[in-house]
Amino acid sequence: MVTTPFYVAGRPVTGTEQRDVHSPYDGTLIGTYAVPGEADIEAAIAAAVAALPTTRTLSAATRAAALDHVSARLAERAEEIATLISGENGKPIMWAKAEVGRAVSTFRWAAEEARRFSGELQRLDTDPTATGRLALVRRFAAGPVLGISPFNFPLNLVAHKVAPAIAAGAPIVLKPAPKTPLSALVLGEILAETDLPAGSWSVVPADDEHAPGMVADPRLPVISFTGSEGVGYAIQRAVPAKRVVLELGGNAAAVVMADYSSEADMDWAAARIATFGNYQAGQSCISVQRVYVHSSIVEEFTAVLAAKVATLATGDPADPQTVVGPMINEAAAARVESWIAEAVEGGATVLTGGSRSGTTVAPTLLADVPADAKCLTEEVFGPVMSVAAFDTVDEVFGAVNNSRFGLQAGVFTHDVQLAFRAQSELEVGGVIVGDVPSYRADQMPYGGVKNSGVGREGLRHAMDDYTDVRVMVLTGLEL
Repeated sequence: MVTTPFYVAGRPVTGTEQRDVHSPYDGTLIGTYAVPGEADIEAAIAAAVAALPTTRTLSAATRAAALDHVSARLAERAEEIATLISGENGKPIMWAKAEVGRAVSTFRWAAEEARRFSGELQRLDTDPTATGRLALVRRFAAGPVLGISPFNFPLNLVAHKVAPAIAAGAPIVLKPAPKTPLSALVLGEILAETDLPAGSWSVVPADDEHAPGMVADPRLPVISFTGSEGVGYAIQRAVPAKRVVLELGGNAAAVVMADYSSEADMDWAAARIATFGNYQAGQSCISVQRVYVHSSIVEEFTAVLAAKVATLATGDPADPQTVVGPMINEAAAARVESWIAEAVEGGATVLTGGSRSGTTVAPTLLADVPADAKCLTEEVFGPVMSVAAFDTVDEVFGAVNNSRFGLQAGVFTHDVQLAFRAQSELEVGGVIVGDVPSYRADQMPYGGVKNSGVGREGLRHAMDDYTDVRVMVLTGLEL
């Protein structure tokens, strides 16, 4: 099998060491990639530093053209790349295709943001002492960015590091997850077709042992990390003087209000919750984990939900009908199995699922989960949900907020006043009304509060995180 190169300063490098990537589902060899060493990492960082003066002043047309090219090429190669994502990640092909589609949009949005990244004018003569003065407020790259991406969205979460960096004029050194590097390396192949200056980007799938040195390197003043809570906060503690953007975990809740009592409403809500509590095998930080249903409809709704969870097609990710595939490895699946067992030992009832076969965990719905069970308090990151009843809005909003995480929540209601109250009172970064918390549009600000992270993804908002404000005041103007 041909070894996929990594990319240093926009050029392919084969290195001296290789790694194989195997399917989490059946162990099939998916690809072989070259592994960068210390010298390659150093070359990538040095090139990013050298490129900064050029990327900061690169024209909007050049940035946008490169981003548009990547978007178009991803669309052209969508089938091939979706197959690769499914192979290395175990993601069912239906979700892999959706991920490629999102990455196409992510780069397209970045191109549009690059074109309008103009700053703002402020009249200062609103104060009599500032007559004739005008401020031009613009943003400039704070420095080279270290992007560290996770395994669960091996293309689109890479896109959310790389695309805003290019749009903002910030060089980026990307370290994709060692479990799923191949999709990021294909993106590197496409980026190499653009006219971006050397050093403006590198894709180095380094082993995790190199990460602390990359994080500590003073030449990379901005770090954008998506991954686990423990690793994210360890990075933040290690480099308190750096700008660290963290997109961490979640414990997402879906609330079904009493006014969702019609058969059509309950069917819609149950179908969405069943699917998005288990898509990606639950390996999404906004997959539904906690389900709260008003007591007036909880019995009927739970029956509908359990039936829909039980019928989710599970198995071979290459099968177009498969909704739930394997977890990333057997250790992850065994952990989830043990958390289910812990909940059951504490008194929880398994309404459906609860079993494991290798890397595949059956979509699981639990009731009567103890308040201290990991399935309720931690991020499961697997295909497991719990369902519980509530009586009042105060009660359920308190339950949703009773978590150290605060990424997104879903509220199924037709009451617009209640929707605004949810946005005001729920301690999360996003409230999705009439749908699951798993909904995300890639251009919107995405991120959380509490232990779900710091900063925002979503193109323009990430560009703000990667840049500093500079103000220029013009004097003596006739305004």
